[in-house]
Amino acid sequence: MSDPGPYLGENCATPYPKTVVLRRWLWLIVQSTLFRWSPRPLHGFRAGLLKLFGADITGPVVIFPTARVVFPWQLSLAPRSMVGPYVNLYNLAPIRLESGANLSQFCHLCAGTHDFTRWSMPLVTQPIVIGANAWLGADVFVGPGVTVGELCVVGARSVVVNDLPPRQVCVGSPCRPIRERSVPV
Repeated sequence: MSDPGPYLGENCATPYPKTVVLRRWLWLIVQSTLFRWSPRPLHGFRAGLLKLFGADITGPVVIFPTARVVFPWQLSLAPRSMVGPYVNLYNLAPIRLESGANLSQFCHLCAGTHDFTRWSMPLVTQPIVIGANAWLGADVFVGPGVTVGELCVVGARSVVVNDLPPRQVCVGSPCRPIRERSVPV
């Protein structure tokens, strides 16, 4: 049998030291028990668990028990921000929600990808920032390195792979502004 040649993921290894992997496993245990089983109104309790694992959380926030966070120490939540039901925060790089930012159910914020131009497919991470009082509708995907501007509204099921300007209503795949958003009264 001949050598099949190179393949994607060849010589791939975790970029994380064992201490980070162990910390992640400990968080997974806490997240899948205490965090997940906590009653829905106990947002402060869940915020406390995240803070215990290094999250930067200031003031009151809303975080639902079905939300998933990969690395709490890479999460920053400003006052009045909300992480809705079944939101997935794949925060391989920092994810920050500014004051009043709102992630609706099933949103997926993905702060990492792989360099597919190399056989080993090394991890590439970039932070995500959701601006003050921005609202992401249901099932929105946000890719690495994206900043969503303040007061921006992102329509349901949009795919956001580029920065979005402030005070715009944006929709689509790829997501793009369609009109201005007036300041709420």
